[in-house]
Amino acid sequence: MSDAIVRDRTRFIRQNTALIAPPHVPELRLYLADEAHHLWHRTEQELEAIGLPPPFWAFAWAGGQALARHLLDNPESVRGRRVLDFASGSGLVAIAAARAGAACVEAADIDPFCAAAVRLNAMANDVSLDFRDSDLIGADEGWDVVLAGDVFYDRPMAERVAPWLQALARRGAAVLVGDPGRAYLPKSGLERLSIHEVAVTRALEDSEVKRSAVWQVLPG
Repeated sequence: MSDAIVRDRTRFIRQNTALIAPPHVPELRLYLADEAHHLWHRTEQELEAIGLPPPFWAFAWAGGQALARHLLDNPESVRGRRVLDFASGSGLVAIAAARAGAACVEAADIDPFCAAAVRLNAMANDVSLDFRDSDLIGADEGWDVVLAGDVFYDRPMAERVAPWLQALARRGAAVLVGDPGRAYLPKSGLERLSIHEVAVTRALEDSEVKRSAVWQVLPG
């Protein structure tokens, strides 16, 4: 991706978001859409018309907030370790891992705007991250810890992600998942580590508070 494209997307993000503290991790700041910005109100059809994929990177999803909170409260889970944050979106979970003392953090997402969003948010929180724009499902690059916030939102994604995460766990990686009770979260092979009541917006979710859990994927 060229520097010019990243600059254009960075400019777009700055113009359509605000630097906000997610409610469950108030010590962090992210460039997020709020009700004062047009991005919040645009439908997927309108976004597609201007060439913008649905901006998942512009929101702090409940599962990601829960996982970020867990890392900040339990820094030993990532301290000194090599970490992958899969489907990173805004980079929230990756930033929390870096703040908690991870030795190296990679944030991975295939959304073309995420490179700019993660870079901006990392700078806003004074942390250093590496960004990957590859689809890493099926890959194993020896990460010590793999993090996945709110990735079980539909069946096709769940069917691809779940076997991969379990394979990483069998290899010996610590695989942590943040999830607010999505329908496609696996019903077995998980150990619950913590529960969080995460304030969200009804524009995104079906309630103003989502009970979200952090799970560790068992080797199986």
